[in-house]
Amino acid sequence: MNAGVNAGAYVVDARDGRIGRVTGFVGPCVQLRPPGGGREWDCPAEMLSPAPPGDVLRARVRAVNRDGRLP
Repeated sequence: MNAGVNAGAYVVDARDGRIGRVTGFVGPCVQLRPPGGGREWDCPAEMLSPAPPGDVLRARVRAVNRDGRLP
């Protein structure tokens, strides 16, 4: 999957269903970050699939809503 994944693409980590944006590559792993920012995680390239646009939009809206809450 490494050859088909570009930095900035949104993908799904099949291990737990999280959506992440590709930020880099280290050995056999792809580095991902949640759509709204947050802690990066590594995922084996073979465990990734392209994220459906609707899922990406929902994840980004959740992040914006979470960040917009007042203390």
